[in-house]
Amino acid sequence: MPTIGAVTTPTAVPEVTLETGPDASSATRPSVSIGVLAVQGDVREHLDTLRACGVHALPVRRPAELVQVDGLVLPGGESTTIDRLLRAFHLAEPLQERLAAGMPAYGSCAGMILLADRLVEAHAGQQTLGGLDMLVRRNAFGRQVDSFEADLDLADVLGGDHEPMRAVFIRAPWVEEVGDDVEVLASVEVDGVSRPVAVRQDHLLATSFHPEVTGDPRIHALFVRMVRQARDDA
Repeated sequence: MPTIGAVTTPTAVPEVTLETGPDASSATRPSVSIGVLAVQGDVREHLDTLRACGVHALPVRRPAELVQVDGLVLPGGESTTIDRLLRAFHLAEPLQERLAAGMPAYGSCAGMILLADRLVEAHAGQQTLGGLDMLVRRNAFGRQVDSFEADLDLADVLGGDHEPMRAVFIRAPWVEEVGDDVEVLASVEVDGVSRPVAVRQDHLLATSFHPEVTGDPRIHALFVRMVRQARDDA
């Protein structure tokens, strides 16, 4: 896997058509609101990508903002710092309640760690929101200088789209164990061992990598479909 010293400036995100067919008209489908947890990380890039997918996207820093959204993106950053800030902003408990009630959430990198039920090498006192039945290793791929890019095949979950997804991994976690109800969407081979880097369980989605920095909106479009489906089923 090629090594990159730093991630380049995020690529502009093209607008995305999420559905086609007679029932896909925006005039007949109510819009959804998706929040981006805005205490640390690539907040602007996630907001831009969601808006390119045709949804109302807003930053979430307070419980009053959390109640306004149908789904939430947990961006990358430093997982222990985000954990502390969630508690400082009195967001941890309301977030756990919304997740337990079925609110869709997508976690990228540190967001994957936050959604994990179990961690390897967690810092003392570090807590997660939980929800995904998996064991995640923090910083499994190494330090910042070990950041890399890889092409992933996600055709099975992207509607048969076989164009590889260029994935950027920055101090990224990987998944060491998953429960029976967790679907592994993509993996990367490390020293002959396949390590899951994209997973889904019910209303929760998580990736080790940062799709918001490449200009490829397909993971966000998948999450938007999950949010719309959850609202339609409510």
